[in-house]
Amino acid sequence: MTDTTTSQESDIRLDQGDGDHDRFSHYVRKEDIVRSNVEGVEVMALCGKKWIPHRDPDRYPICPTCQEIMSVLRGAGE
Repeated sequence: MTDTTTSQESDIRLDQGDGDHDRFSHYVRKEDIVRSNVEGVEVMALCGKKWIPHRDPDRYPICPTCQEIMSVLRGAGE
């Protein structure tokens, strides 16, 4: 299973969704977060949201879509 962690979206919106993604922390691969911090590139969450993370993910609830996907992935590994 791939390591994932939560990260919060930034003020820079790269998708054109309904805005609900702006209110959540999302699951993202740790390697992608490190790469984003070093290279300044966007990350993609399990739910498909793309952004450059800048905010503290602990301040926001976890995205329900990411959480559902993660529970399925964790269940598949058992």
